[in-house]
Parts: sequence; C-alpha cells; structure tokens
Amino acid sequence: MRKFMVALGSVAVLAAPLVHADVFGVGASVNYWHSDFTGEFARNNSLVDVDEQLNLDNDSNANATVYLEHPVPLIPNVRLNYTLVQQSGRGNLDTGYDGVTGKVNSELDLEQLDLTLYYELLDNWINLDLGLTVRDFSAELLVQGEAPQQTSETTVDAVLPLGYAAARFDLPFSGLSLGAEVNAIGYNGDSVYDVNAYGQYTVSLLQLRAGYRQMAIDYEDGDDRLDVELSGPFASIGLAF
Repeated sequence: MRKFMVALGSVAVLAAPLVHADVFGVGASVNYWHSDFTGEFARNNSLVDVDEQLNLDNDSNANATVYLEHPVPLIPNVRLNYTLVQQSGRGNLDTGYDGVTGKVNSELDLEQLDLTLYYELLDNWINLDLGLTVRDFSAELLVQGEAPQQTSETTVDAVLPLGYAAARFDLPFSGLSLGAEVNAIGYNGDSVYDVNAYGQYTVSLLQLRAGYRQMAIDYEDGDDRLDVELSGPFASIGLAF
C-alpha cells in the first residue's frame, strides 16, 4: 500500500519567491554515512526492536546528490538525493514477532529518493534556500527463523512532501563554510525529519564536507509500521561547476 500525504504548508514555500540564482551552476557529490539504526518495526500488532532483539549492523550505505541552479526567474532550482541503507544481523526473539520465535537472521533495506524544488533567497556569503521535497521511500524488514516456515516480511512504502530549508555561512577568503539542511513533515500522527549539519572546505571545483546527520521516521502503512531513527557522522566529496 502506498499513501500520499498532502501538507498545504509545505507547498506554500514555493508560492512566493521571485529570487533566483545569479549564475548557472551544476554540482554532484557522493558521501558515506556511518549511521546507527534504532527503533521498532510493527506488524499485525507485534513489535520488534531492531537494535536490542535483531542486533542489526551497518553493512552498506550509499548516498549521492546532484543539483542544478539557474538564473531563470520563477522556475525553481532542482536537487536529487539518493540514500540506501542496508543492515543485517542475528538475534533472538524470546517473545516472538509476527509468528517468528527463537534465533533469527534479519535483513533490513531502507531506500529513498528525494526530488527537491527550491529557491535561493540569499546567495552571497550567507546562503539561504527554501523549497519542497518529494520523498519516495521504502523500508523492508525480513526476519527468518530456524524453521523454513518461520518468515516475516514487514514493508512500508510512501511518497511524502517535506518542507526543505538549507542555510550556509561562508567564511570570507578561507574556502571554509558552515551549514545545515532540514527536511521535515508531520501529519495525522505520522512524521519524518531529516537534519544534517556540516563543515565544508572548497578549493577550486572540489568540495569536501564532513558533518552529522540524523533521520527519524514514524510512519504507518496498513498493518505495518516503523518508528526508527538513524544517526551518525558523514563525509562527502563533490564537484561544483
């Protein structure tokens, strides 16, 4: 099941701005996010703790971003971001989860693709962007017991609009800058927020960035639900033209 949540306040950010970039710009980056995963999955009124009971460990983590900025009034700038987190572990379900008990092997995939449309309200040594992100995300938890018939699959899919804000402060003549980015929404008991803060060093076309990212998802999709948090440091390398 796929739900689409509409928040009129998020759309309003795109209604007003007449501000645009002074020049045409393109950029791309890749980063590694060392994220810890905590929280719960629920299916058919049973709960499982992904950290305490399943002992999930970070196996792989992929993140990439591309963006396009232009000087055309009224048309927003465009940013794409992709995140993939895959974890696996071996745990013990004394109380059981969705019919699975005892020693279990588990695999978790969390994937999301963001399309962000935004305007630059400030574009000098202080930078401020506001806009709207449409996030397509899916989470799948597979729990396999020792017996072949003991298998549980919990799946949550959603397409969500999130408010987007980004700010950056450039230290003059140094190549150094400090910044933060926020995507967030709360609606009818469901909520998502994704925040990162970073320091950046720019030399010529190269951008080196390091910081901390925290993401929380509290979402119900039919009989399946997740209430989880990912957080940890990240480092990225990118090019800006």
